[in-house]
Amino acid sequence: MTSTPSPQQVHDLVGIGFGPSNVALAIALHERRPSASQPAPSGLFLERQADFGWHRGMLLEDATMQVSFLKDLVTTRDPASDFSFLSYLHQVGRLHDFINHKTLFPLRTEFHDYLAWCAGRVADQVVYGHEAFAVEAVRDDSGRISHLDVLSRNAEGKVRRDRARNLVLAPGLTPRLPAGLTDSARIWHSEHLLHRLAELGPQAAPRRFVVVGAGQSAAEVADHLYRAFPEAAVDAVFARYGYSPSDDSPFANRIFDPQAVDAFYDAPQEIKDEIMGYHRNTNYSVVDPDLIDALYRRVYQDRVNGTERLRLLNTSRVVSVEERPDGVTVTVEHLPSGKQTPIEADHVVFATGYRAADPRDLLGDLARHCLTDTAGRPVVQRDYRLATTDEMTCGVYLQGGTEHTHGISSSLLSNVAVRVGEILASITARAPHGEPVPAGGVPGPLKEHV
Repeated sequence: MTSTPSPQQVHDLVGIGFGPSNVALAIALHERRPSASQPAPSGLFLERQADFGWHRGMLLEDATMQVSFLKDLVTTRDPASDFSFLSYLHQVGRLHDFINHKTLFPLRTEFHDYLAWCAGRVADQVVYGHEAFAVEAVRDDSGRISHLDVLSRNAEGKVRRDRARNLVLAPGLTPRLPAGLTDSARIWHSEHLLHRLAELGPQAAPRRFVVVGAGQSAAEVADHLYRAFPEAAVDAVFARYGYSPSDDSPFANRIFDPQAVDAFYDAPQEIKDEIMGYHRNTNYSVVDPDLIDALYRRVYQDRVNGTERLRLLNTSRVVSVEERPDGVTVTVEHLPSGKQTPIEADHVVFATGYRAADPRDLLGDLARHCLTDTAGRPVVQRDYRLATTDEMTCGVYLQGGTEHTHGISSSLLSNVAVRVGEILASITARAPHGEPVPAGGVPGPLKEHV
């Protein structure tokens, strides 16, 4: 394994991950105009994928966004930006067609195309095919950690080293499977649905799918499989009595506004917990009402036609999964009665959500400088900067993983445009730009615990 030499350039920020959040930050950097007193900040982003991609395995052809197109990567920060979704539509020649469509919610495939269009326009700021695996401290003459070196590796094992005054972590979310299960030929997470279906090939003739979960992704998967495989049965398993509708009402949606972040951040912990409890139905384990109606129609039509291709196994849970070369046995327990029933299927799809990455995992020894709350969670300042000991003067910012401090919009698109503006404002206010690598500043391990 080889490594590039120590860097001579110091970036104002290095971003890890290049999903929508850091694409939005790259746009904000691109649009930041220098002045006589404030040079334009510099940034570099590292992305492990070979090119831009956002939940490609769930880009179902007729699935729509659950958020208004006005909450794109720029509009709520700068309505005049030419990186808006409307600018994209104008560029590709569909603006009038979209206006005539009379909707706030574009197709998910179309919005992905918009995101890729944005990413392509700031491609000079990103290095694709490099996965960050370590962050090392760079100390100044006073012994403080003033800069960070980010080490990343490509598919051939070549390592590059990039030095930054600030680090912006946007690692995204990791698909979550029940304990003891791993993704395999017959056990899938919904994140990989289209990829796994493509691997089956055009001659595949599955007899039965089991879909586990009660949220939007689970309902979309059940609906897609029902329509894509007209000879197959689909069993949807969830603990609720039925799919619960998402609360998309105007007043409830105010929880996604930037002002709601201020109110949430300043609230006592017990109030934060109450707010999250009240409004989980705006985002978690809920389904778009139109999709609920469509699934009910399918179940009812099956009964009218004397078939039972789509079964909703409500108030139930999966208690075991046994995979074999020729199929999978899913044992389902009916919660009220305790009765357990084995179901023979070709594949089981778990739409069981995601978990946010802990930023301290990548920081390694540097994590000891990060302050934590009484629950062991990172303390995050209002500007999304990790609170650290005084010994660490450089900044580490989070895009995601801040739900406990900033509220429900932490990992969602709703606030991304405003959030990146706040992060960039914080970075530019804290330090001058373009300073050289500090004398004697060499990367190395920390020598003491804090």
